[in-house]
Amino acid sequence: MRRSFQEELQQLEATLLEEGELVLRAIRGATKALAESDADLADEVIAFDDDVDRQFVAIESGIESLLARQTPVAIDLRLVLAMLHINLHLERMADYCVTVAKLVKLASGLSYEPKLLDAFEEMGERAEEMLRVALNSFSARNLARAESLVELDELIDGANRRASEQVLALGGDLQLREWGLRMLMVSRCLERIGDHAVDIGEQTAYLVTAEFREFTDASRAENVAPESEQLESPP
Repeated sequence: MRRSFQEELQQLEATLLEEGELVLRAIRGATKALAESDADLADEVIAFDDDVDRQFVAIESGIESLLARQTPVAIDLRLVLAMLHINLHLERMADYCVTVAKLVKLASGLSYEPKLLDAFEEMGERAEEMLRVALNSFSARNLARAESLVELDELIDGANRRASEQVLALGGDLQLREWGLRMLMVSRCLERIGDHAVDIGEQTAYLVTAEFREFTDASRAENVAPESEQLESPP
């Protein structure tokens, strides 16, 4: 019985990491669609979210079934709880990719600022890097690697602030200003993906140390919205 339980845990973790790879593809696709103003690729990112959602549901159902039959303790219980949280963070990251893709479609044909597009592309690449670090640290149970996400997050937060300031300073015609408003939301989505990567790192720390702690002091953080404040996808 115990051996079967461990095998189920391993399979659930493998499925979770597969979901992470899907989200990495979604981030990469959304970033490329943004950089190239590619509405067709944006449509692919939106449709691809169904694959992430199926993985999300499969993991939720697998954990529910496992808990109904087993009573994990100690590190096994921490792993189950960590996977529940990570699964949710991954699903939300994919939702932000959908929002970026929809904004790409809405901004199609508008005047734009090439230098800002380059900045957003860099933010997307940083977000992808952060998720990869988060997944690798979880898989390897590497606390130091998980904690390194704080410094990476500061970089993407700084990029978000700079991009927002540049968007707000845009002059030009009405189309350029409309594009800028869309890009404010894009910048926020990419920054939030980075935040979710940090949250995954915190789950790794909990798994390794048996103590949950936030990597950053929320009372000192800048431009941080509460978890319940989710960006709605554009129509």
